[in-house]
Amino acid sequence: MNRRTFLKLTGTTVAGPLSVTAIDAFAARPGRVVDAGPASKYAAEGVYGNFRDQGFFLVRKGARLVALSAFCTHRRCKLIAEPNRSFYCNCHGSTFDLSGKVTVGPAKRDLPILPAAVDERGHLLVTVAVM
Repeated sequence: MNRRTFLKLTGTTVAGPLSVTAIDAFAARPGRVVDAGPASKYAAEGVYGNFRDQGFFLVRKGARLVALSAFCTHRRCKLIAEPNRSFYCNCHGSTFDLSGKVTVGPAKRDLPILPAAVDERGHLLVTVAVM
């Protein structure tokens, strides 16, 4: 796998359609693939929390669209998207910014960016680890 394919599959950016080879590699990753629908639905900046119960948030900031884990890295409690554009853990009080960086502990690790890709139909596919 080359660097470009790796960056696309790790969710660093979602810009446009991937090649069939990249989609095949993406589909081979362990986990459950969630079809988040047309990527065009996520054109406006902000947090899209409609996939929280499936394990991730989508965050659009400028040209970058990422899928962040919806689970705190401290004890895996489900996070809440706050109106101030941060993520809050109701279990122990950790908070994370829109890029997934820890802003208040006890969590020490940033939120993982989940693999995301746009398929040939223009749909955003996110791979969520199976628990």
